[in-house]
Amino acid sequence: DTEEPWSVPDTLADDGDGSLVYLSLGSLGSADVDLMRRLVDVLSRTRHRYIVSKGPRADELDLPENMWGEARVPQTSIIPEVDLVITHGGNNTVTEALHFGKPMVVLPLFWDQYDNAQRVHELGYGVRLATYDFSDDELTGAVDGLLADETTRSNVDALGDRIRDQEGTRVAADLIEGVGRQDRSIRL
Repeated sequence: DTEEPWSVPDTLADDGDGSLVYLSLGSLGSADVDLMRRLVDVLSRTRHRYIVSKGPRADELDLPENMWGEARVPQTSIIPEVDLVITHGGNNTVTEALHFGKPMVVLPLFWDQYDNAQRVHELGYGVRLATYDFSDDELTGAVDGLLADETTRSNVDALGDRIRDQEGTRVAADLIEGVGRQDRSIRL
């Protein structure tokens, strides 16, 4: 574990009504201030609470009362604490959300994110939306729908359990040590 201990800010204390959601579009996606403002505006009208990774232009993004955020946040400490992840679909965020068993709303921006979003959607671990063409109702419907869908939440939670049970760090360390023990003499 490489991150400092983190806990949900007091301003987002559980009021018993809404769920806790993490919003991150990565460093490049969050630099699109217009997109971030639209997401914040739409999500501010829901009953949920949000942790927002504001990105490199954080000073240009004001958050309403149901949100807290900073330019950089400890993502691997936050994801285990939330009920849902809204993401651009980058490899790290998708992997971490699956590792911790969290459903996703995926808004892909470029490269591998389109494939990741499609697979998350096809496998039933979340919903893919058109990043610049979603309606307010589509976004809030995806958030509310995933939070209410016990089957999806159970399936992604079970996947997270399986991933964590694999002891990936130990397996990777064993493989690296095995390579280090091999005779590495060069034959020309």
